[in-house]
Amino acid sequence: MALAAGLFLLPAQLKQHSCCPDLRRGPLLVFGKPRERRRRSIAPVARLFGPAIFEASKLKVLFLGVDEEKHPGKLPRTYTLTHSDVTSKITLAVSNTINRAQGWYNRLQRDEVVAEWKKVQGKMSLHVHCHISGGHFLLDLIANLRYYIFCKELPVVLKAFVHGDETLFNSYPELEEAMVWVYFHSSLPEFNRVECWGPLRDATSRGRGKAGDASSSSSSGSPMDRPRQCQVECDCCFPPQSLIPWPHDLEEEYQESAGQLQQ
Repeated sequence: MALAAGLFLLPAQLKQHSCCPDLRRGPLLVFGKPRERRRRSIAPVARLFGPAIFEASKLKVLFLGVDEEKHPGKLPRTYTLTHSDVTSKITLAVSNTINRAQGWYNRLQRDEVVAEWKKVQGKMSLHVHCHISGGHFLLDLIANLRYYIFCKELPVVLKAFVHGDETLFNSYPELEEAMVWVYFHSSLPEFNRVECWGPLRDATSRGRGKAGDASSSSSSGSPMDRPRQCQVECDCCFPPQSLIPWPHDLEEEYQESAGQLQQ
């Protein structure tokens, strides 16, 4: 998966080159013939910039305390997706809250994707969260690349959601018409944004396309048509509180990050 290849590879390189600039010329890094080393270096680049392809055989799905056929408008439902560079396997946890036991949180790598179903004013929508930068200075240095990789790989992630939770989508095919809202969390204002990727069916097949251009995406401070829950108790919004403990008001999140940096 190109997402993990870029996120795992680049920070390590940056750290190595900044601390030990001469190691690339030293003999300690020569483990075999130059030709073999050259072949190994091509693979991450191919995964990083090659086409994003979903492989169902590499997907492992965990159902944790949820009814596979229960509509998410009545029972909380989240997705936690992580990738292993060692096995190239994708793990998807379907549960009523994000799965921290999946081992996804790493201050440097942060390559997880988490999502939740929400019913807002009677309409279902899927809200997807990605961490671009913040928490480690190396992530800020490659924020532009991380944003590119997440955008490139998200159609694969969305396909994994649909394939892994296929019993739900077979029972409620209308969920594939639900709007997808993607939250990119960053300490840099140009990447701290929310984008509408259109209906799930379209987002899995062509990515954001027109759904992610300037007319339908928004940075942290711009007005947007993002669905807003009722401010009073009602039956048309569910769940009443977000299941993902990340800021949903990205303008507020950026101001908090800026305040921490000033301190």
